[in-house]
Amino acid sequence: MDSIPHGAFGRLSKKILSLESVPRPHGCKKLGGREEYRLRVGAYRILYTVDDARRLVEIVAVRHRKDASRRGT
Repeated sequence: MDSIPHGAFGRLSKKILSLESVPRPHGCKKLGGREEYRLRVGAYRILYTVDDARRLVEIVAVRHRKDASRRGT
């Protein structure tokens, strides 16, 4: 997240921390054929997985929307 502008960093951090209490908030989307969820935060996308048995949310990637749709990265 070092390359994310300061203003967006604050919004993304807040949203990521909120996943601790609500791992599937309104507006998140389960990605087809994958175990990941996508959450939109302005022009950025947070890709993450949820392991309910272990009560674990793992952030896979945080990307600008122009880069988030590229598969495999």
